[in-house]
Amino acid sequence: MPDTLTIIDNRTGKQYELSIANDTIKAMDLRQIKVNENDFGLMTYDPAFMNTASCKSMITFIDGEKGILRYRGYPIEHLAEKSNYLETAYLILYGELPNKPQYEEWVHNITYHTLIHENIKKLMDGFHYDAHPMGMLISTVAALSTFYNDAKEIHNPESRKKQTYRLIGKMPTIAAFAFRHSVGRPYVYPDNALSYTANLMSMLWKMTETQFQAHPALVKALDVLFILHADHEQNCSANAMRSIGSSHVDPYAAIAGAAAALYGPLHGGANEAVLRMLDEIGTKDNVPSFIKGVKSGSGRLMGFGHRVYKNYDPRAKVIKQLADEVFEVTGRNPKLDIALELERIALEDEYFVKRKLYPNVDFYSGLIYQAMGFPVEMFPVLFSIPRTAGWIAQWEEMLLDSDQKIARPRQVYLGSGMRDYVVMSKRK
Repeated sequence: MPDTLTIIDNRTGKQYELSIANDTIKAMDLRQIKVNENDFGLMTYDPAFMNTASCKSMITFIDGEKGILRYRGYPIEHLAEKSNYLETAYLILYGELPNKPQYEEWVHNITYHTLIHENIKKLMDGFHYDAHPMGMLISTVAALSTFYNDAKEIHNPESRKKQTYRLIGKMPTIAAFAFRHSVGRPYVYPDNALSYTANLMSMLWKMTETQFQAHPALVKALDVLFILHADHEQNCSANAMRSIGSSHVDPYAAIAGAAAALYGPLHGGANEAVLRMLDEIGTKDNVPSFIKGVKSGSGRLMGFGHRVYKNYDPRAKVIKQLADEVFEVTGRNPKLDIALELERIALEDEYFVKRKLYPNVDFYSGLIYQAMGFPVEMFPVLFSIPRTAGWIAQWEEMLLDSDQKIARPRQVYLGSGMRDYVVMSKRK
């Protein structure tokens, strides 16, 4: 028997058979359900896409009930342990892990696209001294659209490949320049002898030394964090990337829009909110009273719970282990004791267990970033660098999907009906 759904419209008594594929029905199939021929037809009402699939994808798989995250079929835990960011980025973009020649060519092309045009540097000079680094990054990425006119050839595979090299290569440079500008330090140019994350750290922290050598454990930690943040299915910024890209704009403009979505505190700024909560708690001894306040509705537990995960976020498990390695180098972040106690109580308390509120990726990532010396303003910027690979992969998949058209959701209109215009002198 074919997979179908039978719907009976109790308004008319009519029965409809809708096809089911991949546990979904096509929203357009509902349009045949009408009270009369003048009807528009039935629509679904789903604010924030809580239960609506807007695309088919082969990039990232999430099972929130079981706490599973995979890139192209590979468990995130395996990639974090065995891979590196650029190899993972290749996997996300092209569907397979690279062989040695492919990897070497990939790394070479990324490495030699790290420099930015001197006029872009002048643009960044024009920002106010206290401009937020994320605002600078968004504006600068958008400005790249005016420097690379070939980027508008979005249906040319070679052009898309070149923009991919440019975006992944230049994003750390823009991020580092934004940070240096915000603290009044001169810009540090890329060092092609260093790895992707070591080069970023050099551009961020180098002062007068000939070559900046970051601690290997911190380079590795940042690389793992980049792997964990490389993609995450149809989140707010990925959806923005696809939606903006569906108008066939160039990838720089689309990524600027995706980064703007990430700028929001409910997305890329969530780990900052965790640190502010830990500061508010103050000491480990205050955790029980804070938990009591959360349960009574007078406080909010940040870093717990997730839109898709109803289990322990697999990225949080990796980061929790990573934290120990980082703190061995930087010294223990005093907020860690508060965080561990908060986690212990929350995971044992029926109130939180019943609501499936488990630690997410933001709960520990902010502690690591802070221990490594990053100000909270840089957190969404650090998120944007690795997520660039995911955004491009989502954008290209959308472009090559014959089902996709320009994004244009429907609405349920609840405003006034037809009205006659009244001249001002006669209005009440």
